[in-house]
Amino acid sequence: MRTIVPSMFFSIFKEMKTSEILLIILLCIGAIQGIIFGIILWQKYNSNYIANRFLSAILLFFSYRLIVETLKIFGLGRYDFWYHVLLEYNWIYGTLIFFFAKSYVTPNFRLKRSDYIHFLPVFIEFVWSNFIKTQNFYWDGTRESLSWLGYWGYVVWMRYPTMYIISGALIIFYAFKAQKVLINKHDVEGFRILPEKIRWIKRVIQVVKIFSFLYVGVVLIDFFFFGYTYNFYAHPVFIGMAIITYWLGLEGFSRRKESAFKPIAIVSDKEKEQLNNIASKLEAKMKEELLYKNPELNLSVLSKQLEVKPYLVTKCLNTIFNKKFNDYINEFRIEEVKRLLNDSKNDNFTLLGLAYDAGFNSKASFNRAVKKITGKSPSSLKLESLKGQLKK
Repeated sequence: MRTIVPSMFFSIFKEMKTSEILLIILLCIGAIQGIIFGIILWQKYNSNYIANRFLSAILLFFSYRLIVETLKIFGLGRYDFWYHVLLEYNWIYGTLIFFFAKSYVTPNFRLKRSDYIHFLPVFIEFVWSNFIKTQNFYWDGTRESLSWLGYWGYVVWMRYPTMYIISGALIIFYAFKAQKVLINKHDVEGFRILPEKIRWIKRVIQVVKIFSFLYVGVVLIDFFFFGYTYNFYAHPVFIGMAIITYWLGLEGFSRRKESAFKPIAIVSDKEKEQLNNIASKLEAKMKEELLYKNPELNLSVLSKQLEVKPYLVTKCLNTIFNKKFNDYINEFRIEEVKRLLNDSKNDNFTLLGLAYDAGFNSKASFNRAVKKITGKSPSSLKLESLKGQLKK
């Protein structure tokens, strides 16, 4: 038996086209990487381990599906022993994606009893798939050998793209729910959400959603216009799935010890009132005295201007403004650069010259601040200013 199976695969492999061999290699790379990273992510690294385990489950189910498809290329899983062993779990992807996103931005996340309703589709798929596959034991080539439910269930399940349409629809539905959770998530008591830590999840969900829309659209076109006979999209779909598995595994592995939120100290009403007073004085100093224009401005200098201790200034910035010192100051400086750009009197000055005038002490710090705060290059500030002047 040990020599029969490898020799069978080897003989089939020799008869394959180059494109089929490349397809198998690509699917296997995605599956193997998904399994490896899935096992790694299942381990408990930090307080965010539940989100990592949902991601691990996504990778393992994706990998399982890629392995099943690879076996089918070798002719296994088509009305043989493996046909009854390799069951479909296509309806679980959307649920796992949703709970991964939700658990990633929810401190101390735990599944509630009401959450288990979201796993009902995969239970239905599992039961129904088993029922349909058992019909092969009764089929003798005639319709009469099957019950009404068995016959029509088989037709709807095997001759129509039912399972694939529902799978794509569930992914799209739960992708929208996941995006809504990420967009509407706010700080909770004792924790602050870090927006920069969830951007990668938003990208992944957007790609998965677009991929599912395209998949459902192509399947429907094949069904309505070609009688569901061409199935020309099967290999591209699984290639896309392998790429997503590979990408998701790398992203998850590199961020496995990260958290989307950080603990913050809970302040009393009296302390919050004190911090609000400091915040009012701070805003006044910035807007009226333009302290940000001082290139030597630091936490020590600012605290002396406000006549409060440095740790209170830091606490005020973190609690009231939800910003770090440098980011808070640089936002004023960038707005000042924009104001100077819009003044025609400064047309003869370079962008860097205006940046120095606004309080930046080097080209590197200016470029870094603009990129971090606006997400754009410094030259875009000048371009936006020109567009604004043209509109006027």
